[in-house]
Amino acid sequence: YAAHWKYKENSKNQTTNNLDNWLTQIREILEDQDGTALDFLDEFKMNLYAKEVFAFTPKGMIKKLPKGATALDFAFEIHTEVGAKCLGAKVNGKLVPLSYEIENGDQIEILTSAKQTPNKDWLNFVKTSKAKTKIKQSLKDNKRAIASIGKEALSRKMRNAGFQYTVDNLNKLVSYFRTEDELELTYQIGTGSIDKEKLKLKEILVETKSVHKPGKEREESLNLKKKTSSELLLGDATVDLEYTLAPCCNPIPGDQVVGFITVGGEIKVHQTICKNAQNLMSKYGYRIIKARWGDDTQKEEAFEAALEISGIDSLGLVSKVTDIVSKQLKVNMKSISFESLDGTFVGKLKLQVSDKEHLEQLMGVLRSIDQYIKVARIDLDTIPKLK
Repeated sequence: YAAHWKYKENSKNQTTNNLDNWLTQIREILEDQDGTALDFLDEFKMNLYAKEVFAFTPKGMIKKLPKGATALDFAFEIHTEVGAKCLGAKVNGKLVPLSYEIENGDQIEILTSAKQTPNKDWLNFVKTSKAKTKIKQSLKDNKRAIASIGKEALSRKMRNAGFQYTVDNLNKLVSYFRTEDELELTYQIGTGSIDKEKLKLKEILVETKSVHKPGKEREESLNLKKKTSSELLLGDATVDLEYTLAPCCNPIPGDQVVGFITVGGEIKVHQTICKNAQNLMSKYGYRIIKARWGDDTQKEEAFEAALEISGIDSLGLVSKVTDIVSKQLKVNMKSISFESLDGTFVGKLKLQVSDKEHLEQLMGVLRSIDQYIKVARIDLDTIPKLK
């Protein structure tokens, strides 16, 4: 009887806790002043009928979320600030997009950054009402804070130019810059999209002309040391032999290499780690010829190599990568492609480098962009050829 009583009592307490949690979620939905009645009904039904999944923090704390909830929902479930500062997530030790749908038993580690702020794109994939409400509120607060800075800067600029901060003058500025309202105008000034230093108020407030499009300049320089050893020595190096670089592994100066004499008498040079080379060495050892890169070179040559770069996506990252490669490091890019998925990205680059050391120096600089970026050398064959 005592055991039955304890079970009934625990069951009652659990029901009460679940009810309290549910009422808290409904209250958060109602507090969202931007939501409509239809939004409320959608959120209400989802929280009422959705099935649940259970996931764990790295310390073993269990969190219950509706089925279909994402890694970002999990972050907001831990704490509002954790969600707002969420930079990425690892599920069972593997980096995943923020839109990753949680499965039962997942262990989720949330990566945060003090510089991170909620992104409006997050609303496209979060599922819980708590996450949606907090993201919307944060976006609104952030926009108002930036707009307040922009408003102060604009007011000071107008006062110094002899103009008053009036509705009439603001309407002229809104019309000139084609913004929705005063809030959007001051927000763009606050973010720098509209350069307050280049505001020609006398021209704008007297006669509205063309839309202002501020330009940006950036000047950076970083010299990358190049040390080339592009002369390939075959055999005993006393006789000059013609050769071609095997396209399967595309060796570059600095790689460990080996030569293979084909049936036609040609010499193909492979990397020693190349699977084809290892197969040839095991079956046709008598056709193998020693090869190495010389220490001295008479001319600097360019060799093609391919890299894969991946990590957590951020604003301007692609521009930063291309700027480092082509402008700062003066490396010739043959092709570049990037794919982004809800906070993560993967890019492939085809480059021309002088040797392996040159390539490794480039990889080191790319890895220094941030702590989550991974850079690896890949086969050239994985880069689609232009037709």
